[in-house]
Amino acid sequence: MITNHTFLDIAKILSSYIREYGNIFMPAQFERPSWDDYFMLQAELAKLRSNCMTRKVGAVIVRDHRQIATGYNGTPPGIKNCFEGGCKRCQDRMDGKIKSGASLDRCLCNHAEANAIMHCAILGIEAGSKNAILYSTFIPCLECSKMAITIGIKEIMCLDTYPETDYDLIKESGITIKLLDKDKIQYWTKTLLNL
Repeated sequence: MITNHTFLDIAKILSSYIREYGNIFMPAQFERPSWDDYFMLQAELAKLRSNCMTRKVGAVIVRDHRQIATGYNGTPPGIKNCFEGGCKRCQDRMDGKIKSGASLDRCLCNHAEANAIMHCAILGIEAGSKNAILYSTFIPCLECSKMAITIGIKEIMCLDTYPETDYDLIKESGITIKLLDKDKIQYWTKTLLNL
């Protein structure tokens, strides 16, 4: 039987060996995504659940390097999915009857960021404490920005811009926005597919 004392001895010997000879257990080319890339990959994964026909968006709220909520855009629970005709505005957009950004007040889809924030509320998770970060595949719109400010999000990480964003409001709130490199996210996606 191995005791805790034995495990400590083994750990000391292994640490000493690694200091002297280097880490032979880790390949020289070992790499992994940064925390930002990792959580943006989670947002990219969440957007695969989107049922919106015009723009697929995913969002993740993170605190202390732990994912606490996810969201994707689509119609509310119990409402016919957007792609099944649940949102007339999206259908009109697909048919070319309205332009991108027009008639947003007619859209039935909840945004990904709003769904992640509501996820926190439903589960009783305080999202804004301890410098929570919102990862979203797009910079949030005005309404989602207001929600992020209200719950205390400190930083927003995104992959792309959105035409209905109020940058002045976000700046005034003290939230920082960082656009991540799409090429890095694509690199990690390809890496995942080749594992």
